[in-house]
Amino acid sequence: MNRYPAWKYAIMAVALVFGALFTLPNFFGEAPAVQVSSGKVTLKLEPAMMGRVEEALKQGGVEHTGLFLDANSVKARFKDTDTQLRAKDVLARALNPDPSDPGWIVALNLLSNSPNWLTSLHALPMYLGLDLRGGVHFLLQVDMKQALSRRLEATVGDLRTLMRDKGVRHTGIARVGDTVEIRFRDADMRERARKAITDAVPDLALADAGDAAEPRLAATFRPEAAKRIQENALRQNITTLSNRINELGVAEPVVQQQGLDRVVVQLPGVQDTAKAKDILGRTATLEVRMVCESPDEVAALATGAVPFGCERYAERGGQPILVRKQVVLTGENLNDAQAGFDSQTQEPAVHLNLDAKGARIFRDVTRENVGRRMAILLIERGKGEVVTAPVIRTEIGGGRVQISGRMTTQEANDVALLLRAGSLAAPMEIVEERTIGPSLGAENIAKGFNSVLWGFVAVAAFMCVYYALFGAISSIALSVNVLLLVALLSLLQATLTLPGIAAIALTLGMAIDANVLINERVREELRNGSTPQAAIAAGYDRAWATILDSNVTSLIAGVALLVFGSGPVRGFAVVHVLGILTSIFSAVFFSRGLVNLWYGRQRKLSKLSIGQVWKPDSPAGSAS
Repeated sequence: MNRYPAWKYAIMAVALVFGALFTLPNFFGEAPAVQVSSGKVTLKLEPAMMGRVEEALKQGGVEHTGLFLDANSVKARFKDTDTQLRAKDVLARALNPDPSDPGWIVALNLLSNSPNWLTSLHALPMYLGLDLRGGVHFLLQVDMKQALSRRLEATVGDLRTLMRDKGVRHTGIARVGDTVEIRFRDADMRERARKAITDAVPDLALADAGDAAEPRLAATFRPEAAKRIQENALRQNITTLSNRINELGVAEPVVQQQGLDRVVVQLPGVQDTAKAKDILGRTATLEVRMVCESPDEVAALATGAVPFGCERYAERGGQPILVRKQVVLTGENLNDAQAGFDSQTQEPAVHLNLDAKGARIFRDVTRENVGRRMAILLIERGKGEVVTAPVIRTEIGGGRVQISGRMTTQEANDVALLLRAGSLAAPMEIVEERTIGPSLGAENIAKGFNSVLWGFVAVAAFMCVYYALFGAISSIALSVNVLLLVALLSLLQATLTLPGIAAIALTLGMAIDANVLINERVREELRNGSTPQAAIAAGYDRAWATILDSNVTSLIAGVALLVFGSGPVRGFAVVHVLGILTSIFSAVFFSRGLVNLWYGRQRKLSKLSIGQVWKPDSPAGSAS
């Protein structure tokens, strides 16, 4: 009746091994580390960088305790902070010979101190939030007026192109404050312009201005269009910030909107605040120029000279290239960039979408320079690099441009990303900055750990006193619940914050509630005259429905917090939901397995150690 088959005990054993294995890395803490990542959007991190870092540390006489390579960076771990600081200086000198033009970011960070055998099994510690790990918190203000101003300037050029394409004569288009004014010689031409603008640019609200001698149209953004422009600018800024933060290799950074025009950035574990501010404040601009490729200019490049009117840059492969100083187009004329394939050759390509002004300029330039190369540069910190320099095959009109030739699919995606999110849609400034030191984070961890520990001890002591052996089994099941919860959080690489620790403490109370229901149900069966073995079976079976109902209702509330919450609320919800799932397993499946293991093989069981039970006059079973 009360015996588990071998496969159920195997599940219990696997669960214990899993819990122990994935919980263990959280006890090793973190060690100081130095991280090397790309400092330029056109400079990709190659696996060979790991060897360069190791060689530089060896030559500098700095010993490391581990080197790790991921998609964005190479990290070196050290035994103490003094060695970490020495390593940073050594790597900065070795990797960036020219400090004024650094190609690699060398930043301080923290890494898990887990042994390599655990890391090789992908057993990693939980990420810790800003309140537990320390780090930096920034609040950035987005200049929404500037976002609208930039769009308004682009609209002026679009309207000029539209008037020319539609054959509408005007005497001038100019921006006046937040309005674009178009002047005409007669009212009939104004009506033609009104119809053309209404059909082509529905985001503009038009109003008559001027007098009969000089009729004018005043165009302003509709409220819903202005709101959409601002929302798009904010989203693009958040995307760009996220891309830049990836270069820091921060574990679980927080980049989210706050209010209508602010962005919160939290970087747990970052020790180098100045480096973080430098990366967040980076600006990148896109420029299109023609390549200097006349015979004299090519000969000059071979000798290292730079002819008049040209500038020397480097292509992505490191080869030098000369480009004209004159800028044909800038990133302000680029609406979108997406990776795709050439429709004729099926080679990877990048498809650009230009605004009206950019389309007109690009059409004229490509018509006049068929067979020549055009360079697309990304200018960052006053330094420029050539992203790509394709050959112009034919005149390109319509504002849709394709860049192809000698690119892999990954390179096409990279180029599209660089062109699409190379710069911020609107300026931002840091209005609030807070630094939380590792010592304060360690104090929060200690307090949170103590609260969970003493809560567990108090609950376990009560259960053992009140329910005797069944209480001890419930306490063991509760400890397994905590073990599995921490293991799941580590496996999912969830971020633990102070609200998450509060959720763990709450999970203890909710999980033991299920065992209380089971124990009381067993007591009730004993009072009703059931035999001890029958009382165990009935107690677990009949308590299951109540346990399931209570946990499902709690799970619904947790899922609602998870879906609609953000920040600390979401962190609480993640732990809460996982805790409910692990508590069902440990309180019902695991605790019954222990009870069956202890009592199931006793054929003549006369009593259960479940605390004092009131018994009728002629009992069929008893407890002590």
